[in-house]
Amino acid sequence: MFRALGFSAFLAGLSAASLLTLTQALWVTPLILQAEVYEEAAASGAPEPTENRDGGTDAWRPETGWPRLLATAAGNGILGIGYGLMLTGLYAWRRPKGTAQGLAWGLAGFAVFFAAPGLGLPPELPGDFAAELGARQAWWLATALCTAGGLGLVCLQEHRPLRILGGMLLALPHLIGAPHPPLSGGLAPETLRVQFRLATLLSNALFWGVLGGVSAAAFRRFCPAE
Repeated sequence: MFRALGFSAFLAGLSAASLLTLTQALWVTPLILQAEVYEEAAASGAPEPTENRDGGTDAWRPETGWPRLLATAAGNGILGIGYGLMLTGLYAWRRPKGTAQGLAWGLAGFAVFFAAPGLGLPPELPGDFAAELGARQAWWLATALCTAGGLGLVCLQEHRPLRILGGMLLALPHLIGAPHPPLSGGLAPETLRVQFRLATLLSNALFWGVLGGVSAAAFRRFCPAE
């Protein structure tokens, strides 16, 4: 069983990660490179060493081209397999009846790890103004946990009070509000920022859809019902 779960997660994770890497290479990364031009232009007049928006010195990043693409692909692969293991673990507890249910689980993962946190903290381009890193991380984690718990209560429970509690959990982090900097925006134009948010939204939706569908199909193929 463990070997079947691992192979299903590996197959789904690599499939989803490959598609995500492709969409990032063709759509997301060019937008990031455009934003880096504005960031480097603004930093060119600053004293060395420059500081990033979180208060630290500039971190290492791979060179543009194949090094960046390979680093992105490796990161996506690890992320995809990790999320795949999470989904197949859930399938072992609640077996999907078909690929459609796998897509539903993938949609739930998209909501938990991207859509809900993104409502308060949208994806950032290089040079975007942002609140303190620790506050953003804490809010993101709390939002992911509340969204996961809320969706579980709303979708997997039949008792009305529990469903109401789930709805409250879904709304709670957004009622509290995400941390934001005194100034909004960033160095790149707003049109570029809108394109980037749309690109990351669709790329991640595609990633989670493929991850959910392939993981459910592989699980049903390699872990037959007893």
